[in-house]
Amino acid sequence: MSSGKQEEIRPAFLECGIPVKPVYGPEDVKASGGFEGIGKPGEYPFTRGIHPLMYRKRPFTMRQYSGFGTAADTNRRFKWLIENGQTGLNVAFDLPTQIGLDSDDPMAEGEVGRVGMAVDSLLDMEEAFEGIDLDRITVSLTINGAAVVLMAMYFAMARKRGYDLSSLRGTAQNDILKEFVGRGTWVFPVEPSIKLVGDTIEFCAEHLPKYSPVSVCGYHIRESGARPHEEMAYAFLIARAYMDHVIGRGLDVDRFASRLSFNFDIHGLFLEQIAKFRAGRRLWARTVKEEYGAKNPRSMVLRMIAGGGGGGLTIEQPELNIVRTAYYALMSALSGTQTMALCSYDEAYTIPTERAARITLRTMQIVIEETGICDTVDPLGGSFAVETMTNEMEGKIREAMAEVDRWGGIVNAIAEGRLQAHVSREAYEREKGIREGTIPKVGVNRYRIEEEEPKVEIHPYHPEEADRARARLRELRAGRDGAAVEKALGAVREAAAAGKNVMPAVMEAVVRYATVGEIMGALREEYGAYREPVRF
Repeated sequence: MSSGKQEEIRPAFLECGIPVKPVYGPEDVKASGGFEGIGKPGEYPFTRGIHPLMYRKRPFTMRQYSGFGTAADTNRRFKWLIENGQTGLNVAFDLPTQIGLDSDDPMAEGEVGRVGMAVDSLLDMEEAFEGIDLDRITVSLTINGAAVVLMAMYFAMARKRGYDLSSLRGTAQNDILKEFVGRGTWVFPVEPSIKLVGDTIEFCAEHLPKYSPVSVCGYHIRESGARPHEEMAYAFLIARAYMDHVIGRGLDVDRFASRLSFNFDIHGLFLEQIAKFRAGRRLWARTVKEEYGAKNPRSMVLRMIAGGGGGGLTIEQPELNIVRTAYYALMSALSGTQTMALCSYDEAYTIPTERAARITLRTMQIVIEETGICDTVDPLGGSFAVETMTNEMEGKIREAMAEVDRWGGIVNAIAEGRLQAHVSREAYEREKGIREGTIPKVGVNRYRIEEEEPKVEIHPYHPEEADRARARLRELRAGRDGAAVEKALGAVREAAAAGKNVMPAVMEAVVRYATVGEIMGALREEYGAYREPVRF
């Protein structure tokens, strides 16, 4: 006999704040916006994916983030990854390279080759990609502050090896605005930084139409503390800032928008992540068509890499990260990504060992080969829960974008440090929730064990690699045409001072074997250096 009391149901929420119901039905989809925005795969607004057959025709690209030590060290790891079935390369550069310093700069002491490959000149770029077929393996350059120089070096290396730049494919991260919010490898003030991104977009539209000059990174903003809907919102606002700048130069949206790409994070709640990307594709398509007047459907497509998930991994019980990344891979595939990259289980400690990298690569290969996920496009499409959350997520993304507009727009919010302060507050609240146990984390605040020091092999740092890099620089400077280098650096300064596109001048400087530090120094003379505003 019933007591008449209703059993209490534990409330549940997505990270973005949307309440989760125990059961969903068609009435929930209707109340949240209906089924009208679902469409078909490969058709506007691309909610269900950007290709009609998605992975049934071609599986997602597997691209692990890799690079350390010298160019020769990294070349060996690249070849090992390719031999083990990786289908794309994602290049890590060391910190000095990322901020435009040569390996012999006093500020580079102790950091040369530590968390990425050290690149000082075109010689290093040539060595890093020796023996790698750039037509078969697409390459993503994870570089931002010094992107104009490293992109020029990559293009010059490819051209020197006989590749036709007009058909060269690949991606540069080159999203400097997110650096001010997330990672911090900025060099120049905000406005000239945006101008340099515009230079690369304009240059590629003219000379490398199949190359993606920018990968807008909600990923790092999410890793820095932003919630899932904010990750999408801030990435879209950043992309719009670049688009507005380039359109202001007179470039038609359909000449470049199809080559913009996005890099997103993939950790958190399963259905929320899937809804996030389905809503994001739809909102981006509508934005480019309705607000920017694009005519070409390819311009409306949100091409993305979804992976990583470093923010979800733990130092505690690190083997559990193998399980976590398997779930992240499943989320990414069900979300409709074009490229997948996963962090290895030991990355909370160190640069991945070959064993850890192989496990991660095999995880993605299992998703493709064994699970059947690739056989059906958007298999969760039509789910009452997923479609309701997709509609609600689109609304949350729009709300976050509107909030930044009230702050004076994304560029102003970043220049004043307001967005950085907001994301930092979100990070604080999340860490507080994990420590207090209100945000569950297995092995951290649930099911802890007293364990011995985890058996994780720490990647060694070899100071002699920095010595070799410095010696290589001395040899380079002694053997090159010094007068030609100075002339080329002068042309870089002149282009920057005149407000011209600096890419042609930088291309000439790199083929003269000017170094990263020399070219960035020439630009810094004209643009100055950024000073970070701190808000409390």
